[in-house]
Amino acid sequence: MAEIAYCVKCKQKREMKDAKEVSFAGKGGNQRRAMQGICPVCGTKMFKILGK
Repeated sequence: MAEIAYCVKCKQKREMKDAKEVSFAGKGGNQRRAMQGICPVCGTKMFKILGK
């Protein structure tokens, strides 16, 4: 599944390269889901928080 995220360096929405699902600590000790990948143009790390 291709995941679209905003690249802060390019200032455009792009499709993530090598996207994988990760989790991190949210408010109240809950785990939040997110997608993490790389911008195919500039190589910057991209991050998108997913819904529940």
